[in-house]
Amino acid sequence: MARVYISLGSNIEPIRYLKAALIDLELHFDELQLSSVFESEAVGFDGTNFLNMVVAASTTLPIEAVVARFKLIEQDHGRVKGAKKFAARTLDLDLLLYDDVVCQAPIALPRAEILYNAFVLWPLAEIAPQLTHPVTNESYQILWDKYDKTQQNLWPIEFDWSA
Repeated sequence: MARVYISLGSNIEPIRYLKAALIDLELHFDELQLSSVFESEAVGFDGTNFLNMVVAASTTLPIEAVVARFKLIEQDHGRVKGAKKFAARTLDLDLLLYDDVVCQAPIALPRAEILYNAFVLWPLAEIAPQLTHPVTNESYQILWDKYDKTQQNLWPIEFDWSA
């Protein structure tokens, strides 16, 4: 059983779509662990604020099947296939980590944005503070402690989740 870490984000009806994604993740993955939900300004384009979180889960699926499942969940909730990278979206699910796998295919792991997006690193450090990044060999808590927090505005919000 692999432990995966997933970044979730939305800036179109974000409460609705984060809850919908969590319901779907609960159907397809085991042992979900949720970070707090954080609000942040859009990165890479002018747009409404995003809500982001990180979810840890267990799975027997290989990497390719995990990523394919995420794409189906996104599409089921209104994500347009092939849409611009830096644009508003109903739902964005990204595989951050698959155990301690380091690879470039079928996708790049660990996901590079762990190290440069506060909306990924802070929630990851919250739920896996002692877990070690497989390339830098530093814990996510240490990486978050060293992160330049003036780079991105980000704050936790109340989020009521119950399955």
